[in-house]
Amino acid sequence: MRRIVLLEDDEDLSYLLTYQLEREGFSVKSFKRLKEFYEGLRDEREALFILDLMLRDGDGLEALRYLRRHPRFARAPVLLLTAKSTERDKLAGFEAGADDYLTKPFSFKELLARVRALLRRCERKTSSYELKGVKIDALERKLWVDGKEVYLTPAEFEILWLLFENFGKTLSRSAIVEQLWLSGRDTSERAVDVHVKHIRDKLGPYRDLIKTVRGVGYRLEA
Repeated sequence: MRRIVLLEDDEDLSYLLTYQLEREGFSVKSFKRLKEFYEGLRDEREALFILDLMLRDGDGLEALRYLRRHPRFARAPVLLLTAKSTERDKLAGFEAGADDYLTKPFSFKELLARVRALLRRCERKTSSYELKGVKIDALERKLWVDGKEVYLTPAEFEILWLLFENFGKTLSRSAIVEQLWLSGRDTSERAVDVHVKHIRDKLGPYRDLIKTVRGVGYRLEA
């Protein structure tokens, strides 16, 4: 995947990011308004999305929720850009299905590193795991519960996959943060708790496979 869709209403920043990303070999389509963003999605298939939260004609979270409702983009990697840096704002982004969160101002080097990290996770080719009525497949990036496919956001998938990879081991919140993508000043370990809550809800009768280790983190066990 070398395609990036950028929604950023700051013309200077939009131009700069487009220019720099294209120099790195990415194909970039940029939009400055929500309306044109929605219209432009008709021609998109597979892409990574970079969304600014504070737009002149709306809220970037609205665009994110639209992507998560759309079958074609429900699992697309999404990086949020915003000047808001409070924990509440970050959690709102993760609640809506974001995979990563970058606070302005930021360096292009950091943005590029996060983009590449998201793409590496999306392109990973490996095996699947099965436990009781739960099956997770990294090649298809899908989860099944009692034979029924259950939607996971990319962030939820990564956390659950990490727990399967470390079956029986306790993973601290900080370890999950470090091994996945939440790093640096924009990090909140509470975001991991939000994702785990959603994962448990989606596991239904198997929610107790994920154990909470008080004061530490989480462990997957039968």
